[in-house]
Amino acid sequence: MAPDSSAGTADFSPAYKRFALAMLTAVYALNFIDRQILVILQEPIKADMGLSDAQLGLLSGFAFAVVYVTAGIPIAYWADRGNRRNVISLAVAVWSGMTAVSGLAQNYGQLLLARVGVGLGEAGGSPPAHSMISDYYPPEQRATALSIYSSGIYIGILLGFLFGGVIAEAFGWRTAFMVVGLPGVLFALILRFTLMEPTRGRWEKSAATGPQPGLKQTMALLRDRPSFWYLALGSAFTSYVSYGNGNFMPSFLIRNHNMSIAEVGTVLALVSGVSGALGTFLGGYLSDRFGTQDKRWYLWIPMLGIALAYFPYLNMLLTDDIGMGLTLVFFALILNSFFLGPCIALSHALVAPGMRALTSAILFFVINMIGLGLGPFLTGLVSDMLVPAYGDQALRYSMLATTQVYLLALLVFALAAKHLPADLAKPGS
Repeated sequence: MAPDSSAGTADFSPAYKRFALAMLTAVYALNFIDRQILVILQEPIKADMGLSDAQLGLLSGFAFAVVYVTAGIPIAYWADRGNRRNVISLAVAVWSGMTAVSGLAQNYGQLLLARVGVGLGEAGGSPPAHSMISDYYPPEQRATALSIYSSGIYIGILLGFLFGGVIAEAFGWRTAFMVVGLPGVLFALILRFTLMEPTRGRWEKSAATGPQPGLKQTMALLRDRPSFWYLALGSAFTSYVSYGNGNFMPSFLIRNHNMSIAEVGTVLALVSGVSGALGTFLGGYLSDRFGTQDKRWYLWIPMLGIALAYFPYLNMLLTDDIGMGLTLVFFALILNSFFLGPCIALSHALVAPGMRALTSAILFFVINMIGLGLGPFLTGLVSDMLVPAYGDQALRYSMLATTQVYLLALLVFALAAKHLPADLAKPGS
């Protein structure tokens, strides 16, 4: 396999495209292993450092998200002009190294800075990967390919929960950070010397040649496409529930159902990892299948998933039968995960090839500032505020409140579908 730059305009073999997609999916899995390892470790960290739920939410959400989304814009600008594979390889090395450094933190401030470093590295992962996948695969296969890539979220959650819980119970939370982080540095080198950079815009009639559009041009084009902003908000509100409740799910099971950290890690690895990966793939597959004639299916499929996930999620939080609760959340998470692949594919369909990495970065800015940034922090803050009234049930009621944001997601996805046909017909799409 050639280690460098463009492979020209000829298509890659099906086997190589599968290899490339597998490598990029592994990158995203590592991304979420290193991001979500904190979630399974937050109860022992809370006990060790004497933290509040709001501080935990800030640590796993807002502080990480601010750096992640802010750095994502200039890194995506670089990726739209440079070698995307090299950007991704460097990013993996940075976030993996900072995850290992998290295990050395002696206080909340040091751990916060280490997680900021993880966010800085992870900002260089998805936008260039999205852009590469859109050049490996033609438009009619992109939602499926991007959904397979996005399933790396749940592979990472599965492995992070499983290994984080088991290692933390046996050796402590500091060791868990180091064991999970260090292998990523080696993987960054493997990626650098095995992945080929595809030609930018290879599937479009107007291939990306000459000067590439910058942030100003990309924002000007997106301002004229209200469907993009509505689908971004729909994705953000869906992610608000996913991150707000997901980041506190281990704490909920430990506090309200008396499970150990190893039990929680194993159970959530299977429930969240398998259901999320399955749902992410199905969302892309169904959108590509039904969206051939009408692109609004790329929004209707996520809406259907959210609508069907709402009541099982509520019942899971209210039941005291943990077996029933985990069964309900398994199906709810399949449905909740429909949105990401179709929304990325649709955002790429709305812009020119040379704008894709930046468009992904802007999409993820909205998703992560609202979903990852505010979801865990506000869920934790509300939990702290409810303690005087509800005691050890405060987290349960805070998570119930977070689930109501699904209704906002449905509303803005519907608005995106209303504007989509006209936006796709505009010049430059």
